[in-house]
Amino acid sequence: MKILRNSGIAVMFLWLALTAPAFAEEFSYKDKTVRMVLGHSPGGGYDAYTRLIARYIGKYLPGNPPVIVENMAGAGSLISANYNYKIAKPDGLTIGHFSGGLIAQQLLGQPGIQFDARKFEYIGAPTQDDYAIGLTKASGITSMEKWFAAKTPVKIGGTAPGGASIDVPKLLQAALGLPLQLVSGYKGTAEIRLAAERGEVAGFCTGWESFKATWRDALESGDAVIVVQAVHKPNRELASVPLAIAYTKSDEARKLIQLGIHDAGAMARPYTLPPGTPRERVQILRKAFEQTMKDSELLAEAKKSKLDIDPLSGEALEKIIGGFFQADVAVVAKWKQIVAAN
Repeated sequence: MKILRNSGIAVMFLWLALTAPAFAEEFSYKDKTVRMVLGHSPGGGYDAYTRLIARYIGKYLPGNPPVIVENMAGAGSLISANYNYKIAKPDGLTIGHFSGGLIAQQLLGQPGIQFDARKFEYIGAPTQDDYAIGLTKASGITSMEKWFAAKTPVKIGGTAPGGASIDVPKLLQAALGLPLQLVSGYKGTAEIRLAAERGEVAGFCTGWESFKATWRDALESGDAVIVVQAVHKPNRELASVPLAIAYTKSDEARKLIQLGIHDAGAMARPYTLPPGTPRERVQILRKAFEQTMKDSELLAEAKKSKLDIDPLSGEALEKIIGGFFQADVAVVAKWKQIVAAN
């Protein structure tokens, strides 16, 4: 009996040894292609970050798969967010990237949201957005003092509700009394930038990271200027540019800017997987993302392209978003009233 038992154990271990590679292969990306579905058009900051990551993340995935970027622009990236949640297969082969402002739209109960942000699987974010507003010199508005004194509303270009280009200016208009007129419907910041250069709008709102990566020629020549930062502390590269919150005159205004802009900025650039993605693959992609953010060649390329790398892990992003949905009800109600206004 002892011999039989030992033989049985030996057979079991032999079976495990022979089948282990098969189990490991099941989670390999060899002979597969990873898609990064981006909710913005080519040429903007979201596109620049995504294409940079796509060039490097494959080497940190088992099997070293090719990684391609697909632009699925529309509705301020809502089309791609809904696609990532409802349609994309939860197989670890489709990574979504959309405006984190849409997460705020869910909190505010805005129409068109077909996802629950708390159910996405988060891979991470390459940086947190330091929101700012940049205007052309030709607009004549080169400082906050000139803006407050403007006799006609300053035209600000935007995409659609849910994106920072629309929601941040709306909050600043309400909290600070800024005279501005939103011109929406652009597919992305690349199109808004061209509209500003043509004189259709005075400028736009996006992250400083995007500004310096995609509009740096105009900023360096003085043809464009950053007039205000919507962050809780000055970006070291914009030390002389005032903070929006410094112009508030009430506690309500400060809370609106803190929740709707500062807190929202932390989750502005999420990379996600569909709900139900196997946990093992989530962990593989989270680890690969973290390794990619430390890649020396990526960091060198990012520096050359003026793209800030200050990453958040998937776990950290998940925690921030969970806390975001515990916000003060009264502040959320006021915020909802502001972004719902035409």
